[in-house]
Amino acid sequence: MLNPETLEFFRELRENNHKEWFDQNRKRYENVKKDYHRLVGELLHKMQKFDPSLGHLQIKDCTFRINRDIRFSKDKTPYKTHLSIIMSPHGKKMEYASYYVHLDEAAGSFAGGGIYMPGSEALKKIRAEISAFPEDLEEILASEDFSQTYNGLDKDEKFRLTRPPKGFQADHPAIELLKYKSFTASRTLPEKWLSDPRGIDEVVEILKKVKPLNDFINRGLDADEPEIEFP
Repeated sequence: MLNPETLEFFRELRENNHKEWFDQNRKRYENVKKDYHRLVGELLHKMQKFDPSLGHLQIKDCTFRINRDIRFSKDKTPYKTHLSIIMSPHGKKMEYASYYVHLDEAAGSFAGGGIYMPGSEALKKIRAEISAFPEDLEEILASEDFSQTYNGLDKDEKFRLTRPPKGFQADHPAIELLKYKSFTASRTLPEKWLSDPRGIDEVVEILKKVKPLNDFINRGLDADEPEIEFP
């Protein structure tokens, strides 16, 4: 997927994450950025064939700057040492479900989709969709394609309530799904894929399996007014 020179650049950046080194290696970074955009373009082209809702996206809609936002972070290193790709019908708006790829040779790479920690209004709409159509989401999560690729929704307890959310009873048939505050599914990528030309096709196959989850979430987010149904 990525050129060896790109991987080497990030190996050195991890050891020299400061402006002086980056300025000295800016020409190398320009080649890294070209490689990054090439990969995004290839991945987007393959995904657009599968998901027409991505048809209007351009490379710039799917990429991120290398500069870190350090305003509220204890880590003041100025540059990211990984590459990220986001593909959503709504561009980079984080209030919608999307496909996401994270490439990091050192800390680990993964791919998947869904929506990460939506705001209160978006979360209200998603929970309304789950409440009204729990069988739809359950069918998606239990499907062979999804279950063989992902281990259900990501289960970080920090992003899940211990008690029923406000407005829902403990005996709601979908109460365990309603407790989620973040609705993502991800799959670890082998390190060897980063430098394997065939890695991009493997990533596409992983992303294809999360499309029904994205569609379900975005269906709820696009609803005009959430109508919560109680059992």
